[in-house]
Amino acid sequence: MRMHSLLTLLTTVILINCNSSGSSIKAEKKDGKLVISSDHKELLTYHFETVYPPEGVDTVFKRSGFIHPLNTPSGKVLTRIQPEDHYHHYGIWNPWTHVLFEEDTLDFWNLYKHEGTVRHAGFEYVEETEEYVEFKVLHEHVVLKDGANKVALNEYQTIRVHKLNGDYYNVDLTFEYSPGKESPFKILEYRYAGFGWRTTGFWDNQNSVVITSEGKDRKTSDGSTATWYIAQGDLEEGDFGGAVVMSNPENFNHPEPLRVWPFDQYGRGDMFVCFCTTKNTDWVFEPGNTYTLQYRMKVFTGEQTAESAESAFQEYAGN
Repeated sequence: MRMHSLLTLLTTVILINCNSSGSSIKAEKKDGKLVISSDHKELLTYHFETVYPPEGVDTVFKRSGFIHPLNTPSGKVLTRIQPEDHYHHYGIWNPWTHVLFEEDTLDFWNLYKHEGTVRHAGFEYVEETEEYVEFKVLHEHVVLKDGANKVALNEYQTIRVHKLNGDYYNVDLTFEYSPGKESPFKILEYRYAGFGWRTTGFWDNQNSVVITSEGKDRKTSDGSTATWYIAQGDLEEGDFGGAVVMSNPENFNHPEPLRVWPFDQYGRGDMFVCFCTTKNTDWVFEPGNTYTLQYRMKVFTGEQTAESAESAFQEYAGN
C-alpha cells in the first residue's frame, strides 16, 4: 500500500513496499541523491538536492531534479553535467525553453538569463518491488525574472527503473504537467526544449552514432521526427553501449521532432540529443488541466540495431 508524503521541500525519502534483502533492485538515499542499483550495480542516480557549478562559475547555474549518472549495465557513464560549453546541461533533464507566461516570454532552460529554472520540490513516494524501483517527485518551473520566485508550472515526474535483464534494463519516465497559477503556460515553438540528454564527454563523431526510427543518422536526424532513436558508441576501457529512447504513441505531437547537435559540434562532434516536442508547434497548458508525456529508455551494454530498437518500441507501445 502506498503512503504519500506532503509535497514540501523534503530531504528525506519514504520507502514503501520494500522487498526482501535478497532483492536484485534497490533504492538508497545518500548525499542528496537517490541511487538505484540492481545486482549491486548502480544504474541511475537522481539528484534531489541542489548541485552547484564549479567554483568561480555564476551560481545561477545551480540545479536540482535531474539524472546523472545514467550507467550502462557494465557500469559505464552515459551522461554528463556542467560541461564548460553549457554549464546548464544536466545529464537527463527536461526544462522548457521558450514560454509565454503572464504576457512575458521566459526561458527555463538557459539559466544564464536569470529568467527561470526548474527545481526539485518534494518526493511523493519511493517504492521497491521485486521487479523495479519507482519514485515520483514534484518539479517546479520557477520564474526568477525580476525576483519573482513564482511557480509557473508543476511537473510530477514518475520514474520506474526496471531490474537488470542481462545486458540491458528499461527506464520508464512519465511527466505530468499542470500550470502552477491561474494563468496558461504556453510553450512556444523552438528548436530545443523538453526531454534532453547530454551524453558522455567520451563520445565524439568518430566513436558514436545516432540511428532513428526513420533511418536518419547523426548528420541527417536534426529536425526530423521519430518514434525512437539510438545513441550508442565506444566507452571507456574498450566497452560499447548506449540507449534506445522511445516516445510513447500517445504523446503530444508524436512522432516527435528531434534536436541533434551538428556532426562537427565544437570541432569534435560532442553529442546532445533531445525529443523536442515543440520544435515545430506551440503547446498550451491551460489551468485546471494535466498534460502528459511518456518515454522509455532501454539502456544497454553492447550494440543495438534498428531492428532490435523497433522491436523494443513495439513492445513498449503494446503492439
